[in-house]
Amino acid sequence: MPVAVAVPAIVGILLIVVFVAALGATSPGGDASCLSAPGRTARAQIPAAYLALYMQAESHYGVPWNVLAAVGSIESDHGRGPHPGIASGTNHAGAAGPMQFMPGTWAAFGVDGNGDGHKNVYDPADAIPAAAAYLKHNGAPAHMERALFRYNHATWYVQKVLDRAAEYARDSGTCTALPATGRAAIAVKAALRQIGTPYSWGGGNINGPTRGFGRGAATVGFDCSSLVQYAWHQAGITIPRTTQEQWRTLPHVPAAHARPGDLVFFRGAYGTSTAPGHVGLVIGPGRMVEAPRTGLTVRIASINTRSDIVGYARPTHRHPPP
Repeated sequence: MPVAVAVPAIVGILLIVVFVAALGATSPGGDASCLSAPGRTARAQIPAAYLALYMQAESHYGVPWNVLAAVGSIESDHGRGPHPGIASGTNHAGAAGPMQFMPGTWAAFGVDGNGDGHKNVYDPADAIPAAAAYLKHNGAPAHMERALFRYNHATWYVQKVLDRAAEYARDSGTCTALPATGRAAIAVKAALRQIGTPYSWGGGNINGPTRGFGRGAATVGFDCSSLVQYAWHQAGITIPRTTQEQWRTLPHVPAAHARPGDLVFFRGAYGTSTAPGHVGLVIGPGRMVEAPRTGLTVRIASINTRSDIVGYARPTHRHPPP
């Protein structure tokens, strides 16, 4: 619930531009076909009227519909929850309506979404765009984690919203997928900037490409694990150097909750299901940046075509040091 506030290479370059742009939300007045693409999970779990309002709010405020839907799900089960304060009155904390606004926040950010001349905190047509306006005011979509923390001052809440949003985006079109935010966005952009850099066995570190060793001794570049280590170091988080240490020490996340910035691990040519031999960095549904193998360069590749996936992990500033 919102807390109370006071009122006062040419091809390579093109690929980078396209994928970096895809990290943001749909802009106001954006492609309507993208906004009409929720998948089976979202359609099955979200009432049609609410889903339409979430999508309308995205088109106007640029906050992804799946994030708004995740907030609505957690706050009130899209208006269906049995608890006090959803349809009338307030909850134990004083919050009201399907998006659970505190009185001071509603006074500052309430919206007359349906144009009836009233700002009704209990009407989803008003409450949902108000939630989008409030999140945008606090930095969404570029700083989504910060905006969600302002909405409800709890790290568990931020994580729960992002995980729920990822579920809603899982079988949707890529244009409505959960965007990278915060440190993850920095890591993704850092990895994308290395597209075209040669693969070098043993090469690369937190500062950039280096000469490798063995079959990489003549090449300045990255191997798979140094690329993701470099990317996350640019975001202020240092992770272990090798694929196996990354998998062993970083928090694992279910595939259904994977989002941009997460690491995706594979058995690869020299690994196992407990000690993976390859890693990439997720940039969107079924897509990753990877340093693949000797003779190739850093590239965007499909995750879904691989049959040797081990799992996903998420770098955080709280993971054990390397």
